[in-house]
Amino acid sequence: MERISAVIPVRAGSRRLKNKNLAPFRDSTLLEHKIEVLKKVPAITRIVVTSDSEEMLAIAKSHDVDIHRRPAEYCDEISKPFGETVKLVCSAIEGDHILWAPCTSPLVSPKLYSKAIEIYLEALEDGYDSLISVELFKHFMWDENGPLNYELGEKQVPSQQLPNLYVVTNGILLAPRAKTIEWKYTYGRNPYKFEVDKFSAVDIDDELDLIQAKAWLDSRDAL
Repeated sequence: MERISAVIPVRAGSRRLKNKNLAPFRDSTLLEHKIEVLKKVPAITRIVVTSDSEEMLAIAKSHDVDIHRRPAEYCDEISKPFGETVKLVCSAIEGDHILWAPCTSPLVSPKLYSKAIEIYLEALEDGYDSLISVELFKHFMWDENGPLNYELGEKQVPSQQLPNLYVVTNGILLAPRAKTIEWKYTYGRNPYKFEVDKFSAVDIDDELDLIQAKAWLDSRDAL
């Protein structure tokens, strides 16, 4: 049986939204919500919260999941590059595969995680090296020089006919543990693009994102 370890990376500091990982969400916090969601995924064999925050590690313990104490220099996004943080965390955690599961993507359901894991294991057999959750992006884009993905004038096409672009949502990142250590990254150069809808793609970066996530979840429950 393949062992899949789910990693929830959290830290004490937060630039855009203070104490983001402990922001109130439903009847608890974003961190606790993510822990309880992952507990409902049968294929996950271990859940690990990695952090420099004693408060967050204590919360993890209270929910009966494993912890990994991360030195502060691996949490400030300045002292160490992201790749070194990935290598540190994945080297310290047992398992065949790592599911990177940030709590800032709170609308990924247990059912969606289970489906992603199923597809991921099949995708490895088909030559993919990892899996990432993505949202299809169909919008007219410009840079400082003009249009990037369409032409002005008579040649402009409807947005539905634009080339497929994808936004990496960061909600589900799956890869073999040994490879994440080798790559110093959470996924490889040939990932399976696991497409999710706008609801599941929500990624909380600021106060408005948090308000949106709460409203969308409440709206879905009211249906």
